[in-house]
Amino acid sequence: MNTTSLPTGTTRPPLCANCPLSRRSFLAKTSAACAAALGPWPAPRVRAAPAAPDQTRIRIVYVLFGPKQPRPTWPHIGYDFVPVMSRLETELARQCPKLHFVTSMASTPEEAQTILKQDEAAGIDGYLVYQMNNWPRVIQTLATCGKPVLYADFTYGGTGGFVTYNAALLRMPSRNVGFVSSSDVQDLIEAVKCFEGVRQGRSPADFVAATARLRRQRTPAPGEPACAADAVRCLPVGECVSRLKESKILAIRSQKSAPAIEIMGVPIVQVPFAELNDLVQAADPEEARSWADRWEKGAQRIEGVTRETIEKSAAMYLGQKALMKKHHANAITINCLGGFYGKHISAYPCLGFCQLANEGLVGGCECDIRSTTAMVALSTLTQGRPGYISDPVLDSSKREIIYAHCVAPTKVFGPAGPSNPYQILTHSEDRQGASLRSLMPAGYLTTSVQFEPKRREIMLHQARTVGNDPHDRACRTKLRAQPLGDFEKLFTMWDVWGWHRVTFYGDLNEPVRALADATGWKVVAET
Repeated sequence: MNTTSLPTGTTRPPLCANCPLSRRSFLAKTSAACAAALGPWPAPRVRAAPAAPDQTRIRIVYVLFGPKQPRPTWPHIGYDFVPVMSRLETELARQCPKLHFVTSMASTPEEAQTILKQDEAAGIDGYLVYQMNNWPRVIQTLATCGKPVLYADFTYGGTGGFVTYNAALLRMPSRNVGFVSSSDVQDLIEAVKCFEGVRQGRSPADFVAATARLRRQRTPAPGEPACAADAVRCLPVGECVSRLKESKILAIRSQKSAPAIEIMGVPIVQVPFAELNDLVQAADPEEARSWADRWEKGAQRIEGVTRETIEKSAAMYLGQKALMKKHHANAITINCLGGFYGKHISAYPCLGFCQLANEGLVGGCECDIRSTTAMVALSTLTQGRPGYISDPVLDSSKREIIYAHCVAPTKVFGPAGPSNPYQILTHSEDRQGASLRSLMPAGYLTTSVQFEPKRREIMLHQARTVGNDPHDRACRTKLRAQPLGDFEKLFTMWDVWGWHRVTFYGDLNEPVRALADATGWKVVAET
């Protein structure tokens, strides 16, 4: 993830008739200014507008880097948050007449602390903290206020931070933070109405309980449980363990080599970017053009990606294959974001990763060694079924988990299985390079896992696929699924396990448990 220094925060004026700017004029001026230059913002100056004596005063804190997204992260660079904020505030003012709202933006703990200090004299009764970018740490500070706090995810915008930070908050002994994780803005508005009882003596714990009841009530019941027939032919677990010892993962993280490590018997060798780049540069241009032709011909749609970019992606694929052959490896994982942003690699590896998966090999995103090991282990176990690394999103309004990333296989049942449609698009976060939207089949049972070698544990949940989401925010591929089991439990473990999950088509519950038993690991149920 991008960890460069953040701009300082700003505060938006409260929504009141006494403000010198109307909401519309303020938002227009803010958007135009941020589009022109994203320089440092002034420190927050919090102003609370007059409220009627019977109105509960709520501060909305938008957690984001700027009103117009200044960097490559979710939702995507250049995304304009202003219309989203304007629509929300209009609906809150219309539907919550008993509440009085003032608004701020923050992206750092220091800005959040300034808001708390200045709110001490402002009579603020509670906070709505809307996580709109993934990783700004604001909720942690605001949660210490002791007042009721509603923590909300802007779907496909702030989800990484939301699921991780919220899971940590759920473990805290003092519970004053309720949460909403829904693509339906009405779910958020109904939860905000739980603030109405605060001035009548409702405690923070009462508030949290009310939001939890409301969330469960508004989450649909599980859908159709039946799944399409999908027989998975797995190796005997002993043979799988033996083959894992014969596997090898190449990890390309930086310009340095490093000693090999091992996870579940799989050796992992770190090699420098330069070694890959030499082989990319040596790739046969004619062969690269041939692969570009093949990918273009098979694509359902190509948008925003030039032929030159696709050929560069093909050369990257050929370089990966050559590197794997050189090291006798069957898997590779690359620090793709850091490598591309730092100009250590000339193309995203996404199209090549898809091709490797379709050939029964493994290409893992972001130099995520844990996820790549899970891909190798279960692909070996299932005799070639590919894993799909994703950043999952939870949407209670549909009782769905959405597996989102900018690359995925197009042969989800293995190299000999049918292909599903795909589109070639830019990498979503920065709108550069070439990545893939795989439109994976609906109606099938999937098994999602994550490995934790230090604890020798495998996290596991299962879900039934229901479709693909083409939404422009966040990553290109978004596989929608209905989880089996307890949907609420899905919110609880992201801080311990991280955001990535690896999804396979097929019922792998018993095979994974057998593999864990054979290797001395433990399976942890996520739902």
